[in-house]
Amino acid sequence: MKKIYTLLFLLLALTTLGACKNASAASQNILETAKESKQIVWGVKNDTKLFGLMDISSREVKGFDIDIAKAITEEILGRDGNAVFVEVTSKTRIPLLKNGNIDAIIATMTITDERKKQVDFSNVYFDAGQSLLVAKGSAITSVKDLTSANTVLVVKGSTSAENIRKAAPDAKVLEMENYSEAFTALQAGQGDAVSTDNAILLGMASENDHYQLVGGTFTNEPYGIAINKGQKDFLDAVNKALSDLHANGTYDKIYDKWFPNDDSGKAE
Repeated sequence: MKKIYTLLFLLLALTTLGACKNASAASQNILETAKESKQIVWGVKNDTKLFGLMDISSREVKGFDIDIAKAITEEILGRDGNAVFVEVTSKTRIPLLKNGNIDAIIATMTITDERKKQVDFSNVYFDAGQSLLVAKGSAITSVKDLTSANTVLVVKGSTSAENIRKAAPDAKVLEMENYSEAFTALQAGQGDAVSTDNAILLGMASENDHYQLVGGTFTNEPYGIAINKGQKDFLDAVNKALSDLHANGTYDKIYDKWFPNDDSGKAE
């Protein structure tokens, strides 16, 4: 019995120590820490084509978010600065940021008033809007066509579910774990449409020419870089870096690399 109590005490001590360590990491001045370590730790998606997608052959995550993060890192820390990437999902990204596991989130994250209660956002780095992806030939041509007979696929933890319920209150909503699962479910006939930001849907459509975006956008969903509360120095540095990237043409080069035929998401 004594051994059991001893083991429980050790587990409790380790848990408490880990919590204190995370709390300490989250409260540090991120900009100062980044300059000392010469690195910024970014929370990014690994499953989102065009923004953050794991390249199996190189084992590197690639996309618009990744290149913007690398460029910001260089602006803040210089050419020898290192951008470190940690995979996040819509559900895990804020907890990881609040715990100090990552320094910033650049992961197709929409700026909302609700999220501003938990984190601070940079200036907009991508202008997105929610749309619908359907099979070519579908009777659904806009969000107004969705009825109780239709099922719309969305991702858990994103703003898409809330938005589609407002725009098409009669439609059924099925929440999936990630975008890959949502698109797979659409192809398998488990839903009639996938709804999320238009840029993400364009990535899905590029994988299979039997699907297309319809109806334009029915929301304004600007993407921002999320930074923990109390990190004004770091927030200011990120915003200055974004401004410099626009001024020196780097932002346009990165944007045109990933979205060569569409300027609708280009931030000013």
